[in-house]
Amino acid sequence: MRIISGRYKGANIYSVPGQKTRPTSSFYREMIFSMVTEYEGKRVLDLFAGTGSLGLEALSRGSVWVDFVEFSSTVIAVLLKNIQKLRCEEMCHVHRRKVQAFLNKTTDQYDLIFIDAPYNKGLINPTLNSIYENDLLAEEGIIVLEHDVREALDEQLQEKVIKSKIGKVTGVTLLS
Repeated sequence: MRIISGRYKGANIYSVPGQKTRPTSSFYREMIFSMVTEYEGKRVLDLFAGTGSLGLEALSRGSVWVDFVEFSSTVIAVLLKNIQKLRCEEMCHVHRRKVQAFLNKTTDQYDLIFIDAPYNKGLINPTLNSIYENDLLAEEGIIVLEHDVREALDEQLQEKVIKSKIGKVTGVTLLS
């Protein structure tokens, strides 16, 4: 996996060995980063962070801060290696927490929130609802949701959709 653009362009980042994680493919990362093009000065939240590829790409493109939220110790070890490799420790923090616990406790607001939850686990709607209920999205902020196309958003969340691109298995939906 490589960083696509920006100050870390071309840098290889580590992947989690095995089949337990589903990293965002370069195709979908390209799609995401063509749908949202403004990163300069943004505060970012990367939920279900995995290797950190989405948050690290945002840092590479000019974001000033990323909070990574991940629970698996094995995955966090890889995420920390990626942060160290890019030497961006002063611009990010890794939270070893369940996403819902983090969302219910934090009071920070973010300009950009990435959600790449495990597919078909019923996590996207509760995660989105917690973000809105806890007022974690900054004014004019954007949520980037990567999801299985079979997972439907709750009806009350449909009005927040800005744009959506759907593939055979994966969809990318932007919400405000």
